Amino acid sequence: MALPTTGREWHLTARPEGWPAPEGFALREAPVRAPGPGQILVRNLHMSVDPYMRGRMDDRESYVPPFRLDEPMDGGAVGVVVASEAEGLAPGDHVLHGLGWREYATLDARHASKVDPGLAPLTTYLGVLGMPGLTAYAGLLEVASFKEGDAVFVSGAAGAVGSQVGQIARLKGASRVIGSAGSAEKVRLLTEELGFDAAFNYKDGPVYRQLKEAAPDGIDVYFDNVGGDHLEAAIGSLKVHGRVAVCGMIAQYNATEPPAAPRNLALVIGKRLRIQGMLVGDHSALRPAFVEEVSGWIRSGELKYHETVVEGIENAVDAFLGMLRGRNVGKMVVSLDA
Repeated sequence: MALPTTGREWHLTARPEGWPAPEGFALREAPVRAPGPGQILVRNLHMSVDPYMRGRMDDRESYVPPFRLDEPMDGGAVGVVVASEAEGLAPGDHVLHGLGWREYATLDARHASKVDPGLAPLTTYLGVLGMPGLTAYAGLLEVASFKEGDAVFVSGAAGAVGSQVGQIARLKGASRVIGSAGSAEKVRLLTEELGFDAAFNYKDGPVYRQLKEAAPDGIDVYFDNVGGDHLEAAIGSLKVHGRVAVCGMIAQYNATEPPAAPRNLALVIGKRLRIQGMLVGDHSALRPAFVEEVSGWIRSGELKYHETVVEGIENAVDAFLGMLRGRNVGKMVVSLDA
């Protein structure tokens, strides 16, 4: 079979100030490179859009390098090998790798992981069994030191990470699980399907007041995906020796001014709170236990997951911007499998 000679890929063409706009991206045709020794050529079937990608659009020092202008962006993707010059991977194998935002990717085989579409749908390796799932598992159990009987509050609770945090807490014996989300539909999903004890729409009123009503006895753990007023509210509700796992602060990713909250950080002293940031890459040793336990919960039906799938690489930027505005339930995935 003849190998493809060209494929489309998304380039960042301008660094956004505040919210990104479609005009700052370009979908361009590019040559497809045949694999060299130790390399594979992959046709991407599904790609991930994630909140952390917004930070990579700014030209500033961070834990991951910024996207370069007028070059292909990258991110998680799953695809099928179409050509291989590497031992252990053959055409027809499915792999997870980090060169998304394009139709074809040529990469060193050591940077790809073989996945089995017979065990789980390919999209789950980008979500519930992938990076977001491990983030939820490690953030709750290792970073926040969750223990049975804890009351847990999760912000961004209907997203790919938050929805899994709340369910894992419930399955591990939390005394109460509370979530915040951005619509009445998402609130119903959390309480009626995912087993949260309480949930609220943060747009309905002050977060601190709604959290106090949902957790009148306080909380032991806060899993933070939002920052800002959610973090301030959590600090106010946390009990002595409460723990916070800071996974993301999406409330300020597109802000052009410093956030007003939290304004009550002095409470950290008297309550002896622990607030710890996390990067999922620090917790790769947990992956085997994570996959075994979570896949078992999925098979038994004890843990549910949702995906919002957008069809077509040409719609990838719209999917990314929609994810930033909370238009997804669960993991946002772009399917290229035409």
